[in-house]
Amino acid sequence: MINGNRMDLSSILRLLINYQRWRRECPEINANLHPSSVLGLLQNNYHGVLRDRDLSGSRVLIYRIGQWNPKDFTAYEVFRVSLITSELIVQETETQRNGLKAIFDMQGWCFAHALQINSSLAKMMSSVLTDSFPLKVRGIHLINEPIFFRPVFAMIRPFLTDKIKQRIHMHGSNFKETLSGFFSKDILPQEYGGSGPSMEEVCQEWTSHILQSEERLTQLSTCPAGDEVTPDPETEPDPDSLQLLTPNGLHIPECISMTNQQRHNS
Repeated sequence: MINGNRMDLSSILRLLINYQRWRRECPEINANLHPSSVLGLLQNNYHGVLRDRDLSGSRVLIYRIGQWNPKDFTAYEVFRVSLITSELIVQETETQRNGLKAIFDMQGWCFAHALQINSSLAKMMSSVLTDSFPLKVRGIHLINEPIFFRPVFAMIRPFLTDKIKQRIHMHGSNFKETLSGFFSKDILPQEYGGSGPSMEEVCQEWTSHILQSEERLTQLSTCPAGDEVTPDPETEPDPDSLQLLTPNGLHIPECISMTNQQRHNS
C-alpha cells in the first residue's frame, strides 16, 4: 500500500519525469555506467563514501579533484562517477529519507580542470542537484578552493535553487577547524581532521563496492529512459504508473510517505 496524498504523488511524478528526461538528454553520462569506464579515476582514489553517516543520517561523499587528471578523463566522465554512486545509494532507504552531503577537496584544481567545465555541463550538474534526481542534497562543502575556481562556480551558481545555494559552504584552507562544525570527527578521515579511516581506505572500499555492483549498473545503462510524459494536473497520478518511471531499486513508498511540509523543509 502506498501512503501519501495526491500532492505527494504529483510531486514524485514530476521528479521522476525530470529524472527520465535528464537521462534522455544526457546520454554522454547516462549511457555507460559500467565501472570500467571510470576505473582509472576510482583506482586513483578520486572518490569515496564514508563508512558511517553523519548525525542527521545523511550519506557523506568525498571527491578529491587533485586525483583527476584532465588529460586522461573528461569532466563528463568525472561526473559519471557521481552518477554511479548516486544510483547505488538511492537504493538505500535511509538515504532516501536523509539525503547526502558532499565534500569537494579542491586541492590541485588548475586551469586544465576549469577548461573542461562549460555551460552545458554546468546545467547538467545543477539539474541533478535541484530537481532531476531522487536524492536530497543536504550540504555541499568545498575545501582548499583556489581563487581561480570562482569563475567556474559563478557559471554553475545561476542554475541552482536558492535552497541549494544556502547549503553550499566554502571552508578554504582552514577546513580542519570548520568541517568539525558540520561533521563528527569520528566519521571524518584523518586527512580532514577526523579520527576515521584514511581516505585511501575509504576510496578503496567504495571502489570495491562499485565493482561488485557492476551487474546492477549495467542494467541501468541498458534500461530505456522511455518517452516524454506530461502529467495531467486534473488527474490523480496512478501509483503503478509511478513505479514504471522509477529507477530500479528506488522504493516509491519511502519517497512519498513524507508530507508536503516535510518535503518543503528537507
